[in-house]
Amino acid sequence: MDTRIQTSFGTRCKELRAGLGVSQESFANAIGMDRSYYASIEAGRRNVTLINMKKLADGFGVSLSQLFDADVFDLTAIQRERY
Repeated sequence: MDTRIQTSFGTRCKELRAGLGVSQESFANAIGMDRSYYASIEAGRRNVTLINMKKLADGFGVSLSQLFDADVFDLTAIQRERY
């Protein structure tokens, strides 16, 4: 399984959380998520559901599309390498 997109998503979440100036624990608590689950998202070890993506986006104060709008996502390159 290709986990680069999970790693990229985790990096994006970490950047957004850091921009808010909050800890993993306080952010996770604010959105109703367990801290260890959230930490595993940032580490790229979770395949996040749409429901949890919506929780994350709301917590970061961004839209779902903005959650994926970053230089860390070079999806074209990931797709090209795959085929």
